[in-house]
Amino acid sequence: MSVTLTSSAADHIHKYMEKRGKGLGLRLGVRTTGCSGMAYKLEYVDEPDQDDQMFESEGIKIFIDPKSLVYLQGTQLDYAREGLNEGFRFTNPNEKATCGCGESFTV
Repeated sequence: MSVTLTSSAADHIHKYMEKRGKGLGLRLGVRTTGCSGMAYKLEYVDEPDQDDQMFESEGIKIFIDPKSLVYLQGTQLDYAREGLNEGFRFTNPNEKATCGCGESFTV
């Protein structure tokens, strides 16, 4: 099972990478934090780590470390704007619950 991007997320990432002037793709991972236990982390990749698993979606390469992949398989990343708010949204079939503020999740 892979990790995918919506066209909106891919467009946003592509524009930002062009603005940066460099980058191979996006690293998606999880870290331990928050009231529910885990939070998503995103960063642009200039050089992949040796153990990274790579997926490609909508023309964007997505890099994930093996420990995070267990929690992220099947996740779709979207980018949305609603009024003054904008940002990435994760649709993760592995999530069992999220915290009230929406910053962390549990599987």
